[in-house]
Amino acid sequence: MNKKFDYLIVGSGLFGSVFAHEAKKKGKTCLVIDKRNHLGGNVYCEKIEDINVHKYGAHIFHTNDKKIWDYVNSLVEFNRYTNSPVANYKGKLYNLPFNMNTFYQLWGVKTPEEAKNKIQEQIQDLNITNPSNLEEQALSLVGKDVYFKLIKGYTEKQWGRKATDLPAFIIKRLPVRFTYDNNYFNDNYQGIPIGGYNKLIDALLDGIETLTDVDYFENREDWNAKADKVVFTGRIDEYFGFKYGKLNYRSLKFETEILATDNFQGNAVVNYTDFETPYTRILEHKHFEFGNQKKTVVTKEYPQEWEEGKEPYYPVNDKDNNDLFDKYKELSKNESNVIFGGRLAEYKYYDMHQVIASALKKASDLI
Repeated sequence: MNKKFDYLIVGSGLFGSVFAHEAKKKGKTCLVIDKRNHLGGNVYCEKIEDINVHKYGAHIFHTNDKKIWDYVNSLVEFNRYTNSPVANYKGKLYNLPFNMNTFYQLWGVKTPEEAKNKIQEQIQDLNITNPSNLEEQALSLVGKDVYFKLIKGYTEKQWGRKATDLPAFIIKRLPVRFTYDNNYFNDNYQGIPIGGYNKLIDALLDGIETLTDVDYFENREDWNAKADKVVFTGRIDEYFGFKYGKLNYRSLKFETEILATDNFQGNAVVNYTDFETPYTRILEHKHFEFGNQKKTVVTKEYPQEWEEGKEPYYPVNDKDNNDLFDKYKELSKNESNVIFGGRLAEYKYYDMHQVIASALKKASDLI
């Protein structure tokens, strides 16, 4: 393959796929490569028992941006899925996000005034004026009951650290609703692509040359020679040979199993908020698309420390890591023929609509 492309796109996740789609619309040629054996990055779905299984964790599309919503719906039709997770704390169930249903389950209160008074009583009793860590910050926002039952265990599992050892700025605010509303997201638009996210990726990459099972770094110079410019969506520290050291992430481990029942938990997402349960949540994938298959597929999600060989999911955006990223960002400014974009290249946690917006803007600015 000696063909010269306008763009070599390293990584076929949402950023790379949207950029390639926009480039093709403007008459540019693209080659998309990915080190995995499939396209789509972390939104990839694996078909098991005729169910679209979110292989890399739950992906629920939501946005307030009508242009982004219209953009994705021009490619694939979305269903009406609304994310309404349930929290399981030591066998008792509570609605999320924190709303009047939750407060009734906790305290038996029925009016917003009663709920507000209960929370305020608990906050006042604590006498926290200047929170010094995440635990104090959360307690000062929602009081003891909500914190100890629905936040503490989940957070400590997610971060792998005690809440008292985490900085307060991680929780700047906590969404508290004084309505009986279990819709987790406040966004106007929400849903899942009908037929799964692979349909969206296939539509974005339609007519574009793609290769999987390709490690860009094994033959970097050869790949670069195939295109005028490179769009790099991988780890920015890896691109620069870890010159200043490695950026840190949190990772996840998934345990997926097929169950001989048509409905295991009655909800797509159930969070386990006590510390004793080792996983943070169980996904039942068929409920993302209102499936009625005879069997079901569930996934337990275990947060873990990241190390080489594991998937880097969540940037640890503390001061040390952000300072390190800034050094790599400065280096990237010298790469005139390389475009850096996406969660790993920008060391930033993106929701799906945000990474699509970022790719659209980058493509509009540069092509």
